Amino acid sequence: MSNQNNMNRRHFVKNSLKASAATTLGLVGFPTIVPASVFGKNAPSNKINIGAIGVGRISRDHDMFETLQYDHAQIVAVCDLDSKRLLDGKKYVNDFYTKKTGKPFDGVTMYDDHKALLQNKDIDAVLISTPDHSHAYLGIHAVEAGKDVYLQKPASLTIAEGRALSNAVHRTGRILQIGSQQRSSVQFRYAAELVRNGRIGTLKTVYVGLPGDPGGEEEPEMPIPKNLNYDAWLGSTPNVYYTEKRVHPQNDYGRPGWLRMEQFGAGMITGWGAHHVDCAHWGMDTEYTGPLEISGHADFPKSGLWNVHGLFQTEGIYANGVKMIISNEIPNGIKFVGTEGWIFVTRGDYRASSSDPIPKNAEKALSASNDKIIQSVIGANEINLYRSTEQHGNWLDCIKSRVQPISPVEIGHRSCSTCLLHHIAMKLKRKIYWDPMNERFINDDEANALLNRPHRFPYEIKGLD
Repeated sequence: MSNQNNMNRRHFVKNSLKASAATTLGLVGFPTIVPASVFGKNAPSNKINIGAIGVGRISRDHDMFETLQYDHAQIVAVCDLDSKRLLDGKKYVNDFYTKKTGKPFDGVTMYDDHKALLQNKDIDAVLISTPDHSHAYLGIHAVEAGKDVYLQKPASLTIAEGRALSNAVHRTGRILQIGSQQRSSVQFRYAAELVRNGRIGTLKTVYVGLPGDPGGEEEPEMPIPKNLNYDAWLGSTPNVYYTEKRVHPQNDYGRPGWLRMEQFGAGMITGWGAHHVDCAHWGMDTEYTGPLEISGHADFPKSGLWNVHGLFQTEGIYANGVKMIISNEIPNGIKFVGTEGWIFVTRGDYRASSSDPIPKNAEKALSASNDKIIQSVIGANEINLYRSTEQHGNWLDCIKSRVQPISPVEIGHRSCSTCLLHHIAMKLKRKIYWDPMNERFINDDEANALLNRPHRFPYEIKGLD
């Protein structure tokens, strides 16, 4: 790590704590910017033109779906490495606008290469709804191309990638919203406000419960589908044989197998952990830092294609003495325990995607050791946290105002890096000591070697520490 990077990081954290071929698959008959008559008072000149990169399950159920609800935004392009999904994505958007306007609509351009989409100067912003291993890579490309970004969580595959992403966003001045949509759910904000305003006394312990992910069987090598650019899909990760359960279903939009593979992510510790740890940090007032000591254990499959962690429990201790315990054996949600009571917050029956692993009989969204705690009113002179009613709408508003969104990149990076610290503790099976300011392990070369992974050409992120 260079001294200059070290100095920049110290300066940034200190201030934060204070306050390829450009191939187009199908150029359609309509121009990218559709005629004003289609939208009336919401003419294209007043709209934010958006390209959707990755149009699979989470994009269809959540990112494109939510963004399409706003009249001041218009999805004008879709991009995917699977041509079947790309065609479906174009149809999904065109069908929405056809139904909305009552007129036939065919105003969506398809791209099979994100670089080509980013070169389109008529596109203002992008949704990135791809597998975890490509988040930082695509996010950096997008902000360097001058686009504002909505980026699915977790922010990165490694801590080094997350730092590079945050630095790129701040260097370019773009608006990047992390898809940690729980921040826009009233119960998570209210729980954080109650904790930070002392309604449960002095905070001592935070319990984070995550769903589990079972392993699977060995899977045979299969021919790569002609509709899939598998090399680009693997991206920076090693070249391994294709099998459908390593990637995504070819005939539906069910939960993809890559979520259970360490090559592409860390499993539930980042998959759902990025949500819950983020909201835990919100209540703990530790959004720009991380734990100092981390330890724990986990079971990992000894065979089979899917190899992310199974049963686990990890602990992190923060500078203020608060302990965070993360485990699959804790109810799905966040429990703040203080000297005068506790608060438990969860999603209730909310699902971002139809295949989210939420029990049928979900917990109450907000509960406490005493009902008076959650009946409390946060006064105007108390700590009132950032308010947003919907994550994508907040992002669009911030594109217009250039105000930071509710889930800015550095906060997203810190919640993701905390999850990755817990994952590293699982892998090393011993206590590790972390320096949040310098983002390095203390006197631990073995742990520091896990801050990054080798990148496969030509999908590297340049300038990683």
